[in-house]
Order: sequence, then C-alpha cells, then structure tokens
Amino acid sequence: MSRNVLIISSAETFSVRGIEMKLASLDVKTAWCSPKLKELENKCDKTDLIILYTDESVDDTAEALVFLKDHCIAQDEKIIVIGAKSEYETVEQFLPASFILSFFERPLEMAGFLDTVEEYLSEEAEHERRKNILIVDDDVSYMSMIMDWLKDTYRVAMANSGMQAITYLAKNKADLILLDYEMPVTSGAQVLEMIRSEAATSTIPVMFLTGKNDKASIMKVLALKPEDYLLKTIDKAGLRDKLETFFLGRSLKDSGQKPQGLN
Repeated sequence: MSRNVLIISSAETFSVRGIEMKLASLDVKTAWCSPKLKELENKCDKTDLIILYTDESVDDTAEALVFLKDHCIAQDEKIIVIGAKSEYETVEQFLPASFILSFFERPLEMAGFLDTVEEYLSEEAEHERRKNILIVDDDVSYMSMIMDWLKDTYRVAMANSGMQAITYLAKNKADLILLDYEMPVTSGAQVLEMIRSEAATSTIPVMFLTGKNDKASIMKVLALKPEDYLLKTIDKAGLRDKLETFFLGRSLKDSGQKPQGLN
C-alpha cells in the first residue's frame, strides 16, 4: 500500500529536509513542492497526505490554499499544518477545520507529529480497500450531506459538474457513480453518455439521483438504463441499505454465486 506524503513549503529548508528524513524512517515516501499552482496541480494527485509547512509568506498563498480546499473536497484528503499560530489562523480562513488533520506549532514536536502521520496512513491503508463512490451534483450542500452519510463506510469523492466528473475519472477509479439527473450546462443524461463512450469508464455502474417521482420522469430516467435511480428524498438509512445491497449483489455475481433475496 502506498505511503506518499507531499510537503508544501515556500522553500525546502533545513527543517523541511529534517522532516523528510524522519518520515523516511517510517518507510514513507516524501515529495516537496512550493505553494505554486502549477506544481500543486502536478503533485497533489499522487499523495496520501499533505503537510503544509507555513512561514511568514503564508499571506501570499491564497491561490494555493483555495486549490488545496478544492482538492480536499474532491479527494476526501487531509492536511497537517506546521507553523506559527498566526499563520495557522490565515490557513483557517481558506481550509475548513474538517480538512485539517492536525496543527503543530513550531518548533515541531517530532514524536507527536510522526505518531499522527503513522496513525493516519495506517487508517488510510484500510480506507483504500473501501469501495470508491463518486457523487456528481451541482448542489454542493446536498453532495456534502451524502458524503457525510457515506464516508465512514466508503471512499467518497465529489464533482459539482459533468466536466469535473469526467476530469476526475480520467485520473481516478470509481466503483459507483451517483449522478444528478437534472444539472445545468451538462445534464445527467449527457454525462452518462460521455461516461459510456469511453472504454476506461464505460462499465462503471451509475445510479441517477432525481428529485422527481412522477411516472413520466421516472420512465425517462429508466430509458437510459442506469444501474438504478434514487429519489433525493431518500434518508441516510435507506441510502446505505441500497448501496450495501448493490455492492453485495455485485460481489456475489463476480464470485459466481447467485444473489439470494436481493432486488
């Protein structure tokens, strides 16, 4: 299982190199980059944990912090922040507390820091074995609610547009897509067509999310032959049961067993 950590800092200083050496002793591979958008775009997708080492220049990194916020939303990833309290207060203006694994004030208390990294990466190894669900919906609040319902059982990523979903799928694997049927610009039907047109994504199962339950609307959805459709009024227990049944059925099918008592 990969154990890759990205360290972001304005310079690869003696202190940063010391952190890299200590992480290497835990069999953790490290990479370093500056808080520049181009470098972040190239390196963030190849990491399991991000360490943000701040300094007095943190006020000039707003663009990078916004990128990291979007990255954490899409990848359900965490960040460890190392720096002064005043610098951390700046980071908090851009990164919600839910994305920050821990904050360590300089000078760094190395033992506690290494314990935090080791514990997270061990949990992340278990997390990687979970099924990966991509939610595609232009309503970020609704997506966040669904993610909160599912994150304890599944790996969950979010995309707030069809093009963002296609971009995500070009680099990441998904075991199921929950796709909003009614989206502006690119509709759910159009996104499904794009997914099915690419060999790499054509077999990914898709369940539509829809707010309409009249017969005509449902027949229109079913005509596209999704794996299933879910009304947006579904509650947490209902959604979790639906997904558990779905993945159990696929597991039995893949093993050659006949599903019993499954719809």
